[in-house]
Amino acid sequence: MALKVVGAGIGRTGTMSLKIALEQLGFGPCYHMIEVLQNMPSQLPLWQAAVAGQPDWEKIYEGYHSAVDWPTARFYSELHATYPEARFILGYRSPESWAESFSNTIYMALSDISQAPEEQHDWLNMVTEVLVQNGIPPGLDVAELEKAFAAHVDAVKASIPSEQLLVFEARDGWEPLCRFLDVPIPDGPYPRTNDRAEFWKIMKGEQ
Repeated sequence: MALKVVGAGIGRTGTMSLKIALEQLGFGPCYHMIEVLQNMPSQLPLWQAAVAGQPDWEKIYEGYHSAVDWPTARFYSELHATYPEARFILGYRSPESWAESFSNTIYMALSDISQAPEEQHDWLNMVTEVLVQNGIPPGLDVAELEKAFAAHVDAVKASIPSEQLLVFEARDGWEPLCRFLDVPIPDGPYPRTNDRAEFWKIMKGEQ
């Protein structure tokens, strides 16, 4: 099964909302980092191999029609080569707002892995390596984070053909997304989920 839609937007760019939206539009199931967190025995070794340069994309995305969030977003170029017919969505927000949100969620969770439950350590180490490969090593200040975010955006735009790429902000709503994917606009508002409180609930296994 080939991926039809690939999210090139990194974490804290509305990826969980996009996952829900894509599933609502018929492009599900959609792979998200939460799939790794909730299925670590089967999924974590696959991503450990991927960050070591030995990905098995067919195995990773078996049963999925779309994928968003890290670790997928780190491998947008490789996935474009593997799934050349797929459409790519680059989740976006201002670098300033992204850096502020990222600093208070994902970066904070990775800042002291020893404080996390032991069963999450290998997963968090994998996530750290994904971010390093994505140009976001530990210890960056806010200005450096903003530059790293902008660099990722520019790199995606340079790598993915413009006719296959949608730069998308959650506040844009259904219309540009549905136009890009050539599907009808559904009734109801565009999904809004995974604010900071929800993020920490997921990290604690409460959702």
